[in-house]
Amino acid sequence: MSLKQKAVKGVVWSVIQKLGGQTISFLVFFLLARLLDPTDFGLVAMASVYLAFLQVFVDQGFAEAIVQRKNLEREHLDTAFWISVGSSAILMGLTMVIAGPIAHKFKSPGLTSELTLVIRWLSVGFVFSALNSVQQALFRRNLAFKSLAMRSLLATLVGGTVGVTMAISGFGVWSLVGQQIVNGTVGIIVLWKASDWRPGFRVSASHFKDLFGFSASILGFNVLNFFNRRADDFLIGYFLGPAALGYYTVAYRILLMVTDLMRTLSKVALPAFAQLQEEPERLRRAYYKAIQLTSLIAIPTFCGLAALAPELLPSLFGTQWTDSIRIMQILAFIGIVHALNNISVNTIKAMGKPDWILKVNVVNAVLNVTAFVIVVKYGVWAVATAYVIRGYLIPLPTFILMARKLINTKISTYLRQCRTPILGSMATVAVMLGAKSVLEAWLDIYGLLVVCGVLGAVTYIGFIWLAEPPLFPQLVGLVKLATSKKKKKLDPQGLS
Repeated sequence: MSLKQKAVKGVVWSVIQKLGGQTISFLVFFLLARLLDPTDFGLVAMASVYLAFLQVFVDQGFAEAIVQRKNLEREHLDTAFWISVGSSAILMGLTMVIAGPIAHKFKSPGLTSELTLVIRWLSVGFVFSALNSVQQALFRRNLAFKSLAMRSLLATLVGGTVGVTMAISGFGVWSLVGQQIVNGTVGIIVLWKASDWRPGFRVSASHFKDLFGFSASILGFNVLNFFNRRADDFLIGYFLGPAALGYYTVAYRILLMVTDLMRTLSKVALPAFAQLQEEPERLRRAYYKAIQLTSLIAIPTFCGLAALAPELLPSLFGTQWTDSIRIMQILAFIGIVHALNNISVNTIKAMGKPDWILKVNVVNAVLNVTAFVIVVKYGVWAVATAYVIRGYLIPLPTFILMARKLINTKISTYLRQCRTPILGSMATVAVMLGAKSVLEAWLDIYGLLVVCGVLGAVTYIGFIWLAEPPLFPQLVGLVKLATSKKKKKLDPQGLS
């Protein structure tokens, strides 16, 4: 099977995983948001800030190193596995001891003891992650996304069912805890059953050095990425309390669910790009194609969410989440940055330059923390605004320039991939807002959502069809290739 066929089939299974998983996750999230209050979500978000930081040190970047490394030996896998498992056990034990002091730092009157227990129970996730990391990396390396998709779907379904059942039974915040624990347990069972690899009882210092040469930069990137992505959660929880963090978390969670769908291309991009690292012309074409397809989906999706947020949040999750509307409208625009950056970042990783990403994230981390500390006193929406502005000023242009240096891309060609989706999205938002202003006196909130959503979709599809007709045959060709079992001639215009 050609690389293009593997990559496209990988995209197809990633889409199945994401669409199926996100559909289940959305239904579970929808039910839990209606059954629980903002404080419950805020408590779990507070615990997750601490746990997410330590989680970085469980994998230590080994998974990315396994995916990227050209020559891989069993000793590499065994070493990565046992170091990850050992690290997870140490971190879980540490968490059991210091969970109380950590909970006290958040200064949540009457909730400290409950937050302490939540942190301790969720720390079992360290072990889940360690047991899965090498297995997941091997499936990703081989573009075998079918097994990952099945694991994700089943774990999400079972975990979600347990969480909703507990919420209906009145378990409150523990519904969210139970959901995560069951999800992790099922994920381990499914993934290990699907994989033929089993770890040997050996750890090699030389093979550790091989992996760590690449993974050290990834580890540094992940540490800094934590501050880029989670400093806002920490400061909101610390200064504004669990309810404010709950509103922010729900708004961000909705955007994150959509962003995860956008990561479908980028998940396949790293192993596919890594196999093209010695063929710059093919890699350059693949990069442009990935940017085009990502922008085609991401830009209108996030713009549409911002336009329909006032109707979307209350209708789906209830009026108790009205305070999340403004936050979601602001954060929607960072979703576009994340989607596009994922492609550039994976190109940089595939070319063996993760240290470049590390340097960018040093700057990002400093600017993020500084900006959030300054604006948090003005409220949650101010933190969201600072997050978005920083995203457009620093990482987006920087990663574009890095890709340009590595594979000789042109900024004008990059921007051309985004031009039609941007113009189409502007037209779509204008139509939806116009329809809302005319129809809001005649339709209820649900009717507005349906009518504006349909009008927006028709407008965008029509605009793309008129502005860039060749794009549709290319998409049809990719679908045919994904479903074909015969080896076909590579398309020089597509991913090859």
